Amino acid sequence: MFKPKFTITNKINNALLEIERARGFLEAAELKEEWIKEMQSRALILESHHSTHIEGTQLTLEQSERILTGKPAGEVRPDDRQELLNYREAMDFVSKYLNEKSEITEELIREIHRTLVKEVRGGTLEPGGYRKVQNYVVNSLTGEVIYTPPPPEKVPALMKELVEWLNSEKDIHPVLVAGIAQYKFVEIHPFLDGNGRTARVLCTLLLYKNGYDFKRLFSLSEFYDKDRRRYYEAIRSVKENDMDLTRWLEYFVEGLKTQMLEVKAKGELAIKKEVVLEKAEKLDLNERQLKAVRYVVERGKISISAFKSLVPEVSEKTLYRDLQDLVGRGLLKEVGEKKGRIYVLK
Repeated sequence: MFKPKFTITNKINNALLEIERARGFLEAAELKEEWIKEMQSRALILESHHSTHIEGTQLTLEQSERILTGKPAGEVRPDDRQELLNYREAMDFVSKYLNEKSEITEELIREIHRTLVKEVRGGTLEPGGYRKVQNYVVNSLTGEVIYTPPPPEKVPALMKELVEWLNSEKDIHPVLVAGIAQYKFVEIHPFLDGNGRTARVLCTLLLYKNGYDFKRLFSLSEFYDKDRRRYYEAIRSVKENDMDLTRWLEYFVEGLKTQMLEVKAKGELAIKKEVVLEKAEKLDLNERQLKAVRYVVERGKISISAFKSLVPEVSEKTLYRDLQDLVGRGLLKEVGEKKGRIYVLK
């Protein structure tokens, strides 16, 4: 049986505590269903874009968003487009699989891989089939070989061992199980291509499966892609430290914590906006003031010039009085000096 080696450091403990707090907030918060759906859609776009970008696609985030929402994206490489669409399909497959409450199987992992490499790089290299030749983990930024995986004849036994471990009883926090599995899969590198993407989808599946789906509002790959040097260094640290996973897990939980704090902040802001709108509708505000409040809820701030563009027929003096009244009623607050003054939610 696979026995991962690692130490629960203060850094890991503190990150897990923050993750649990964010999880508790999302479970308890009364977030509107339409907001959740909008944020889920955004998270899926970010995850699909950044995970494929790590592997070398040249799409911008805007192009990825347009492709995934069915809009023209200009001239893009066909492989990049298909790889992006495949990733979304693999994430959809994972979501449907969760409803079956099944064990993790080698066939499931093979199916994820088949989906990811369909009609793209690696699609002609036995999709879902374990490699029969030696391969390498390469830094897509520099081309540097950062790791040589086990020889191909060891892959079937290593994959069997990993799956057995995933389905076994163990006294390890579920978040750490997902991180360990992601690393172990990358270490084995069972397929000729698409291993990084498969590892990240598998990690997401394990988080979802063990109750850490966080309403599916996060993207770990966004954290990895923002500083790929650290990502590769964290992977390499295991080999450099006699297969001790501690540094990798510190990095992994930092990433999830960062994502969850962002989601929590967005959730808190969404609730705050709803409270402000409800309060505004109960007050005896004029139409101009209601427009100003809605503008701040949507854009985060308003200036006199922005307010003027909403109601050009009204003098700036009147608009200033409107905003000052909103400050006095506790809906907005002033930020900055007179010339650069803006108004934000209180």
